[in-house]
Formats: sequence, C-alpha cells, structure tokens
Amino acid sequence: MNTLVMNDILLLMAGSLFFLGFGTFVLGVFILITKALGRQVKSIAQEATSLTQKGVADDLAGLVGNASILLSEMNSLVKTAAGIGIFLIITGLGLMAASYWLVLQINWPA
Repeated sequence: MNTLVMNDILLLMAGSLFFLGFGTFVLGVFILITKALGRQVKSIAQEATSLTQKGVADDLAGLVGNASILLSEMNSLVKTAAGIGIFLIITGLGLMAASYWLVLQINWPA
C-alpha cells in the first residue's frame, strides 16, 4: 500500500491552492470585463443622459431628478462590480502565492 508522506500532502495542497487561485483570478477578470464594462450599462447611461436633456428642454424637474438618481445608481453599480472583480483578482493572486510558498516548504530528496 502506498502511503502519503508530508511532501506529498504539501504538494497536493499546493496544487489545489494554485488551481483554486487561478480559477478565482479568471472569475475576477471575467466579472471585471463583463459587468463593469458591459454594453447594457453604457446603453442605460446614454438613455438616462438623453432623458435628462429632454427633461431640461421641456422644463420637467421631476424627470431630471429621477434621471440624475438613475445615473448615480448606475455609477455605484459599476463601482460595485469593479470592486468585486478586483477583490477576486487579488484573492486569486494571494492563493497562487500561498501555493508557491507551500511548494517552497517541501523538502525535496537529494
């Protein structure tokens, strides 16, 4: 029967941490690209801007106020999505660094 020694366990843990970190990193990049830079956000922002201009031209104060609230909420939505993406990227890099540190702890046979 083949038994696991400490070096094998450390290598297994390092490999698992690396792939978990890499997956987290890729997910963060994907979220950053799709959510923060999405076409839907840009489209809604353009529509709200044109809505604000129409409200100013037609002298509708309520329409202008609601459109400005919509723009501020869209701005916070983009900031939140970007923050989540950056957090996942940093977490993924940290996990990959931890896996590298674990590999350095292995006592390789001479």
